[in-house]
Amino acid sequence: QVQLVESGGGLVQPGGSLRLSCAGSGSIFSIYTWGWYRQAPGKQRELVAAITSGGSTNYADSVKGRFTISRDNAKNTVYLQMNSLKPEDTAVYYCNRAYRVISSWGQGTQVTVSS
Repeated sequence: QVQLVESGGGLVQPGGSLRLSCAGSGSIFSIYTWGWYRQAPGKQRELVAAITSGGSTNYADSVKGRFTISRDNAKNTVYLQMNSLKPEDTAVYYCNRAYRVISSWGQGTQVTVSS
């Protein structure tokens, strides 16, 4: 069973950058496709980026060109580099498996973009 802890959120100005980390544990971390999700108040949770075990990536149109997902299987860690941040990026960000029905979510990490 994989356990996940998100970190790296905070308050940033519009146009700023932030890097999120998702630290995992368990013996099968490396075989899964992982994603970063976000949910703002009053909004649906959305998948913004995903990365396969081989390093192939996909992005939501809303973040394409601004966000980069990466992973280090040796460290059981997934990252999300966020650049050119906008106020509409404000949300709680979660990591979890991608392209799967999710039954359990962690605490997430809060990202607030405001001047």
